[in-house]
Amino acid sequence: MVTGKQSKVGARIAVAILAFFSLAWVFPIFFTVYESFRPYNDTTKDGYVSLPKHFNFDNYWNALIQSGMWRYFINSVEVAVPAVLITLFLASMVAFVVSRYSFKFNIALLMIFTAGNLLPPQLIFIPIFRLYLHIWVPTIINENNVLYDTQLGLILIHVAIQIGFATFVLSNYLRTIPKEISESALVDGASVWAHYFRVILPLLRPALASLGVLMTTWIYNDFFWAVVLLKSGSKRPITAALSNLQGEFFTDFNLLAAGAVLALLPTLIVFFVLRRQFVAGLTIGSTKG
Repeated sequence: MVTGKQSKVGARIAVAILAFFSLAWVFPIFFTVYESFRPYNDTTKDGYVSLPKHFNFDNYWNALIQSGMWRYFINSVEVAVPAVLITLFLASMVAFVVSRYSFKFNIALLMIFTAGNLLPPQLIFIPIFRLYLHIWVPTIINENNVLYDTQLGLILIHVAIQIGFATFVLSNYLRTIPKEISESALVDGASVWAHYFRVILPLLRPALASLGVLMTTWIYNDFFWAVVLLKSGSKRPITAALSNLQGEFFTDFNLLAAGAVLALLPTLIVFFVLRRQFVAGLTIGSTKG
């Protein structure tokens, strides 16, 4: 039998463990921001772990000018926004079908979508690369008439990879919603499309917001597929801009830290805009009634 004193000790140990891991997670972010405001000469003379003598925004300005991060940021937005919207739209439709309609292959269909997330990118990138070299696209998209080296191709691969996880999450969320709501809509004469757009989508808003934040972060921070499927450096996302900040003979890590902070800001903005829906989506199913 656990006494009150033992429970307090256990609670204190749990708090200490959580505090330790929280500090271990926050410290690299704090240190990166701290170094981004320090001139390179200060860290060269006194070391990175030292008290600062000067603070300025020179590293941020140089990061924007030297790497042209604004252009890469636009590339990332052009890929991340449509990829997230298309993924959530298609995944919500599949989740709606497999959770609200019973047919012979609905479980198998959900398993097929989910199985796509089990394949590591390093295992499938070679066949996908070869496939992209043979898929025809109009000249207006790519002058070489192939899907390779196009942002459209990058959008499609992100949709294909992320749709399985999104479908799995949304279908499980829909199963927590009483089917009587859907039955009432059907009794009132709602068509399938009206049922989906007017009933299901509003109910999915917390889950869609949570997935939107996660997928924006994943797709925005992707570097692997951009390197594999894009040949032109001018088309690559913002993660590629950070590599432009590395010198041939030495690397200014203060400048690199400033570039990393600038690259981080858009995902933080998305999180703070959708934070209420994101928290609501995380707490789904924690309470009843």
